Amino acid sequence: MTIYGCGQDEAVLFREMAPRFGIMPTITEAAVSEANTELAFGNRCISVGHKTQITNATILALRRVGVAYISTRSIGYDHIDVRYAESVGISVGNVAYSPDSVADYTLMLMLMAVRNAKSIIRRADIHDYRLNDVRGKELRDLTIGVIGTGRIGAAVMDRLRGFGSRILAYDSHPKTSADYLPLDELLRRSDIVTLHTPLNADTHHLLNRQRLAHLKHGAFIINTGRGSLVDTEALISALESGRLGGAALDVLEGEEGIFYADCRNKAIESISLLRLQELSNVLITPHTAYYTDHALSDTVENSIINCLKFESGDQHG
Repeated sequence: MTIYGCGQDEAVLFREMAPRFGIMPTITEAAVSEANTELAFGNRCISVGHKTQITNATILALRRVGVAYISTRSIGYDHIDVRYAESVGISVGNVAYSPDSVADYTLMLMLMAVRNAKSIIRRADIHDYRLNDVRGKELRDLTIGVIGTGRIGAAVMDRLRGFGSRILAYDSHPKTSADYLPLDELLRRSDIVTLHTPLNADTHHLLNRQRLAHLKHGAFIINTGRGSLVDTEALISALESGRLGGAALDVLEGEEGIFYADCRNKAIESISLLRLQELSNVLITPHTAYYTDHALSDTVENSIINCLKFESGDQHG
């Protein structure tokens, strides 16, 4: 089994767990590319990270060296053309990991957003300890719209019930006991909208300019899903005009090559990221909601299990 795009923390876990399953892993920090597919030679199964787009040329090169199965260490598949992979004879599987990692983080961002945490912390950092001009809000007084009610969305709703929030839900395939509404109605009625739906052709720019216009004046957007679920330019316009109350974004369109890198001594080329970070009511974090001890352990273990299932004949591994 070859593991591509493997960070040091993941590598420690792979080296610890793989022998228990009778596997000898080949580990590289480099993302999979046409240039390094030979590392998979002799291994039918590989594991890849979610941080780098995998080109169709790379997928074809993997097939040529004998790869039959790709396990992505993520829930989302948006960095792989799954249909193309299947057309050349490679199956693709994702991993399940603790939904609590992203759900906890989502609630943290929600609370920080409605309590103006960014501006409060910035002022405290320069020893300005006056009360903020804008009072915070309590979650029990707010209506929260949850878009996407899979494992993570459901875990977010479980937490919100503890706060006494009114919860509305939207999902193209309703899965749980919730107050489901059409998307536009949910947007009109929600004080906070949080995104937990997969990114695909149907959900790209799900919150576009037209839908953002349906939101209440002063509403908040929380995104711990995928950046392209939101039309970033439209979001920036709504924030800069003062129509939205704020946003907390753990993911962003164009994050590739910026998030997960040390950019302190580099020019940031993403104008939208720079504009968002200038706003006192916008929190940006670098796609880190999933990153907990528990979730990382789940991800590594389930990556190994996926490959073993595939080799045993379970094509849905």
